[in-house]
Amino acid sequence: MSDPESVHITVNGEPWELALGSTVAELLERLGLRPEVVAVEINRELAPRSTRAERILAEGDVVELVTLVGGG
Repeated sequence: MSDPESVHITVNGEPWELALGSTVAELLERLGLRPEVVAVEINRELAPRSTRAERILAEGDVVELVTLVGGG
C-alpha cells in the first residue's frame, strides 16, 4: 500500500519515493548534486534553475538529470 504522504517518481530510469511536496531543489540536495552543474528535465521539459526551488514533484513525474562536465 502506498504512503499518502509520499510521491513516486522516476529519476534516470530508477524508481524513487519522496515526501509529498518535495521540490526539484530538494531532490538534487538529497542526491548530493550541485545544482549549478546539473541539467534537469521533467516529463521531457527542461526545468530552469530559477524554478527548481518552487517546482514540486508530482506522482508519476519522470526526471532526467544530466551532470555537466567540463573538459577539452
